[in-house]
Amino acid sequence: MKSFSAISVGWTVVPPPDITFPSSSSYFGREFRLTSHVHSLIGDRLVISNRNASCFVVQRSSNSTATERTEKGEHERSPEKDEGVSYTLDEAISSIGFGKFQFIVLAYAGLGWVAEAMEMMLLSFVGPAIQPEWGLSSGEESFISTVAFAGMLVGAYLWGVVSDNYGRKKGFLGASILTTGAGFLSAFAPNYTSLLILRCFIGIGLGCGHVFTSWFLEFVPTQKRGTWMVVFATFWTVGTIIEASLGWSIMPRFGWRWLLGLSAFPSLLVLLFYGNVPESPRYLCMKDRLTEARDVLERGSTLNQRELPIGMLVSDQINKADHNEFHSLETLDDHRTTVSSISMLLSPKLIKTTLPLWALYFGNTFSYYGIVLLTSQLSISNSECGNVIASQLESIQDSSLYTNVFVTSLAELPGLGLAAIILDRLGRKISMKIMFLAGFILLLPLIVHQNQIMTTTFLFGARMFISTSFIVACIYAPEVYPTNLRARGVGIATAIGRTGGMVCPIIAIGLVANCNQTLAIMLFEVAILVSGLSVVMLPFETKGMELIDDVEQSSNI
Repeated sequence: MKSFSAISVGWTVVPPPDITFPSSSSYFGREFRLTSHVHSLIGDRLVISNRNASCFVVQRSSNSTATERTEKGEHERSPEKDEGVSYTLDEAISSIGFGKFQFIVLAYAGLGWVAEAMEMMLLSFVGPAIQPEWGLSSGEESFISTVAFAGMLVGAYLWGVVSDNYGRKKGFLGASILTTGAGFLSAFAPNYTSLLILRCFIGIGLGCGHVFTSWFLEFVPTQKRGTWMVVFATFWTVGTIIEASLGWSIMPRFGWRWLLGLSAFPSLLVLLFYGNVPESPRYLCMKDRLTEARDVLERGSTLNQRELPIGMLVSDQINKADHNEFHSLETLDDHRTTVSSISMLLSPKLIKTTLPLWALYFGNTFSYYGIVLLTSQLSISNSECGNVIASQLESIQDSSLYTNVFVTSLAELPGLGLAAIILDRLGRKISMKIMFLAGFILLLPLIVHQNQIMTTTFLFGARMFISTSFIVACIYAPEVYPTNLRARGVGIATAIGRTGGMVCPIIAIGLVANCNQTLAIMLFEVAILVSGLSVVMLPFETKGMELIDDVEQSSNI
């Protein structure tokens, strides 16, 4: 048996010889032996295959001589000289840095969030416009929002499963087709029932929003993740401002159907640009498709004009877990069902994270969309709340509704600026605690009726902090789950959050329309309090933490 020292690496398709290769690199971890077909060495080149059926070449240094050893003999190589034989995904992403490649990914993921934000924000305008036109009750009006959230509940889990099993891009494709088609058709809905069905399908498509977050996160270097995730979250705010501007300019002149049609254009753009973006290299590594992952990284290094590390890309799962354990986990992952996904999220390693995260998503979604809907409802209720239909007819023609929604949408911008400053300094958990406390205090005065200026001011402040806490939670959740559960874990948390979204229209619209503003605000305050307590219960901070790839690594956190 022969043992060789080596320092440089390159790619080849030559089958491996019968050798024993001593290496201290993280990829091998111990003496790596291949006993397949014997091939003679050609010069100083030695071929070793990796687990993905690819091969790489190890070449001896010029001052090093191949010496024959016994299997129990001493190795001439020192551990340091085997460095560079392999590199991990995190090392590769850090090497290529943040450049043009990530900006392309950011633009596409941001477009997905703009599409979701616009489709959700239009609920503030469409419901009040349709109610007097079709003679709907306040309960029927609120149900337009509720069915959208019900669809998002289904879509959040559905696209999580699709993305973890078939790739993040497959999720984008299915969701954009559904959202675009149903979005344009809803502009031609002939009656209330057909509109409900189409808005539900749109909700299913919008349930893919969290996958855009996970996908972008998997391209960002660890040291810059917090800052760039806040930049990414800005696209949501941009979407809400665009929709508020469209509502302000379109609704009084052309009506709600034009608004529905125009709001579907960002989803169409997501579909059109689908073929121009890469699959997540972390997903590819998790599925053992290392050659494809390397191709993506090489494209990124070319666009960023940076070099990848010398050596061969290996999965972090191999470096950080025993190969046999990983193989068994990978087998389980391929056959995972809905029940087993939830059981893994509730396993001893993850349950202390999962349960508080579910409560956080429920309370945060409930309070955020509640404040969004309160903006339009409190504007309407400033007139006499007994005559709802008359109030809404007057409000639709009056610009105050659009002004209030537009101004409160702008509130998310200073919140994002604050998050960008403190997120990577104080951490995710402390940032969320600050946001929830400030939001709770600013919403409290609305327990009693205020004039329009004070109402808009307090809603502006509350939305600034609650929307930012929502965004920080959306950053924290993908960071805390491993790659092989990331989309599903965040998807289930998002689905639970959407149940809060389903309930909040009944409160924001139903109670306020019936002159029960105090009770409505108190319920939203309780939701904010529950969210804050959930943050306290989360077991660890993710600031500066590398993304993990499988459940077994969670025990090391």
